[in-house]
Amino acid sequence: MTEQTETSQRPVLVVDFGAQYAQLIARRVREAGVYSELVPHTATAAEIAAKNPVGIILSGGPSSVYEEGAPQLDSAVFDLGVPTLGICYGFQVMAKTLGGEVANTGLREYGATDATIVTDNVLLAGQPVDQNVWMSHGDQVSAAPDGFDVLARTAVTPVAAFANDARKLYGVQWHPEVKHSDHGQRVLENFLHKAAGLPADWNSDNVIAEQVEKIRAQVGRGRVISALSGGVDSAVSTALVHKAVGDQLTAVFIDHGLLRKGEREQVENDYVASTGVRLITVDARETFLDALAGVSDPEQKRKIIGREFIRAFEKVQSDLIAEAAADGDPIGFLVQGTLYPDVVESGGGSGTANIKSHHNVGGLPEDLQFELVEPLRTLFKDEVRAIGRELGLPEEIVGRQPFPGPGLGIRIVGEVTADRLEILRDADAIARAELTKAGLDAEIWQCPVVLLADVRSVGVQGDGRTYGHPIVLRPVSSEDAMTADWTRLPYDVLSKISNRITNEVREVNRVVLDVTSKPPGTIEWE
Repeated sequence: MTEQTETSQRPVLVVDFGAQYAQLIARRVREAGVYSELVPHTATAAEIAAKNPVGIILSGGPSSVYEEGAPQLDSAVFDLGVPTLGICYGFQVMAKTLGGEVANTGLREYGATDATIVTDNVLLAGQPVDQNVWMSHGDQVSAAPDGFDVLARTAVTPVAAFANDARKLYGVQWHPEVKHSDHGQRVLENFLHKAAGLPADWNSDNVIAEQVEKIRAQVGRGRVISALSGGVDSAVSTALVHKAVGDQLTAVFIDHGLLRKGEREQVENDYVASTGVRLITVDARETFLDALAGVSDPEQKRKIIGREFIRAFEKVQSDLIAEAAADGDPIGFLVQGTLYPDVVESGGGSGTANIKSHHNVGGLPEDLQFELVEPLRTLFKDEVRAIGRELGLPEEIVGRQPFPGPGLGIRIVGEVTADRLEILRDADAIARAELTKAGLDAEIWQCPVVLLADVRSVGVQGDGRTYGHPIVLRPVSSEDAMTADWTRLPYDVLSKISNRITNEVREVNRVVLDVTSKPPGTIEWE
């Protein structure tokens, strides 16, 4: 079960029945200005009550409520007196548990569906009578429990939404958390603000003040180090800790030579200038390249990069500990950019002093004895970006796309060499520049640029035959990287990127577009 998150805010709990969109529901709640957490469906009513929730949302899920072994909910949850909203499977769990009927009628609804409101209620207030909603169900609530009003229906679903205002229990068959439901966010906001009476007081300003206070209480006069990768998570967590303890923090940036163009300079100049943090840069490019020589297998590359990162970090860590000991003020804390999805996916996280495998510093060893400082562990990525902007970090860092820990090492399909890294760096820089110029950064979750180093293709350049490398563009759109679809970029932008790469990067004579979704493909090629 997810551990109790320390927060001054009482949470809305999202009960996860194995839904693809459980984390998305929690994010949508926070977008409405209300703090939320996820808990598994196995949580008992007592465990849920112990979290002192101000609201409960039951997520969707892939099962049928009447099947043997299907996920259930402790029925005593409905007697806690906490406003509760059921979504899809959670809607059906509520109906069945409270005496309604759920059946497999053979009538299914998937995707866009027309719904009609048949009863006025606070849950659907301010919405058109006829609206487009996003369905994904084969079962349906055929009869609402006693005391519930039917609020909406569709052509094949007689009970598409219901409510019991006296008990503050509500439910919808559709998915209000997805953008495809035209008025989905309004449904959630009506439940939170009108039905449950919750204020919209969860915001980045509150988070910063709360975390600064907690960091100071945790660290005291101790010394802190942070492994700064240049990515959003480590950048924001480092800046937040620096705001709290100032010169007690030292940031460590390891240049492994697998960075994109300008990233080292961005960290050393823009980041330091905006935060004033003390930064130590370790130039380990030659060491990493030597270790990767002759290696093409992606898993072996990842292990080598992780190993060399550990060695480089241990070296600077040892030097810093010696320096701190000489000052009589030992280093006892390590900053981690752990996010809430990391906590959820690892079963809740233990918060112990040893670095655990789910942490994202870059594969640090388990025997590094530090107490972790994790100021972002209750936050999603979009919230982290908002906090970074409030802290004054450069947009080039805060708004950057996700970038893998092994860097360009896993965007070269084949052996990693200095020459191949320069080819990929140049091609990647062109693609990023043109996407930014076209104003498309906000529409793309990530756009890996991949060098097929072990593949050659015949081309014609300058009236002569060439035998160059192909470059793959992999633009994808995603909510959380669990699933993704390829982004439909404008043809003129793709053409400009292709022309510039083939004209300006001499070793490349072909640019191709990856149009695979996830699944079946992954976002990265390796």
